Amino acid sequence: MNGGQTSAPGIAIDVKGLTKSFGGREVVHDLSMQVKRGSIYGFLGPNGSGKTTTIRILCGLLTPDSGEGTCLGYDIRRDADKIKRKVGYMTQRFSLYQDLSVRENLEFVARLYGMPDPRGAAADMIARIGLKGREEQLAGELSGGWKQRLALGACTLPNPQLLLLDEPTAGVDPKARRDFWNEIHALAAEGLTVLVSTHYMDEAERCHEIAYIAYGHLLAHGTVDEVIAASALSTWTVTGEDFNGLMAELTGKPGVDMVAPFGTSLHVSGRDKAALEAAIAPYRHSSKWRWQPSEPSLEDVFIDLMGRSKDNFQG
Repeated sequence: MNGGQTSAPGIAIDVKGLTKSFGGREVVHDLSMQVKRGSIYGFLGPNGSGKTTTIRILCGLLTPDSGEGTCLGYDIRRDADKIKRKVGYMTQRFSLYQDLSVRENLEFVARLYGMPDPRGAAADMIARIGLKGREEQLAGELSGGWKQRLALGACTLPNPQLLLLDEPTAGVDPKARRDFWNEIHALAAEGLTVLVSTHYMDEAERCHEIAYIAYGHLLAHGTVDEVIAASALSTWTVTGEDFNGLMAELTGKPGVDMVAPFGTSLHVSGRDKAALEAAIAPYRHSSKWRWQPSEPSLEDVFIDLMGRSKDNFQG
């Protein structure tokens, strides 16, 4: 088979034992995972914990120190240049030309990739991303949400097979975020595979599968339901008054792994159900609070994972 194409059909990324260090610090540790074609795969974790490095290695943009795998059927070590030609990358910072118009930016990208009809390709993309009527507006004058649409249009104009999104909706309003995600799902339905790093729980829940990475280690992965179930967290929701006092008393108690306010309620969670119930028993009879067992949320799980993550990148 030509060019090292060796992956199973239906699998976009298949890697085993990936490791990467910078300056003696391991930022990716023994990572093995698969990503299905046409899926949206979310990466979550603390800032600076190796998410972006992991995504770049998966796509052949960085070479691992050890490990092996394929991306889009190509070997991530030998065929990095072939992979790059099939990848669109949308960075956190708006990276198009501020002093060119919407149309000029898209025509420039089309020419850069040698597309046969740059003007027609740009016009089609302008219609798709909802920027009709703004073609001649300078990119630098667009609002955050419109800039985001333009950046997505530029990334997907050359018809990549894989799209990388690095915290793509930071700083845009909720409606723009929702519109953006609707478009991502439409692209995935057409067969595009999407890797996205995000801090927003509602965005994580829009992904087909998610991975939680902390300081180079893959701590959890699967569908949202699978990740929540694997956490084995028991959670109680508390409503009432004087949460600050209750939080202070419960934090650090044996059996209590997480205490966090959620709006007008408090979530109290632990991995050992019996120990958690013993810890909260003295408080459940108080008239100040109402206790109800509840399903842990994705946010509960991630707060718990963050609390257990050891920051091996510090000193």
